[in-house]
Amino acid sequence: QVQLVESGGGLVQAGESLRLSCAASGSIVSINAMNWYRQAPGKQRYLVASTSSDGSTNYADSVKGRFTISRDNAKNTVYLQMNSLKPEDTAVYYCNTIMRVNGATYYRNYWGQGTQVTVSS
Repeated sequence: QVQLVESGGGLVQAGESLRLSCAASGSIVSINAMNWYRQAPGKQRYLVASTSSDGSTNYADSVKGRFTISRDNAKNTVYLQMNSLKPEDTAVYYCNTIMRVNGATYYRNYWGQGTQVTVSS
């Protein structure tokens, strides 16, 4: 059984910071991309930040310069440092990884349960 467990969400005021964590556990053979998505009420889920196995990163324009994604491969964990938070960052944040697990010959998507981030003005 493979699990993604997220933590770090909460309620903050505009301008403050939060750090999200997502730890993957189970019979993991290899992890390719590790990503963060978010979904606000009534809106579609979209990719906020991504990091590939070679350490390269990409960000949505809306968070560039404020959010930083990083990963600890030894711990199968991805982080999202969110600074200068704005009310429009309010959403449920989902961890997503592309992994190959024991017994599988292919990579597939795995999702965390989501963590709420609320930014008040």
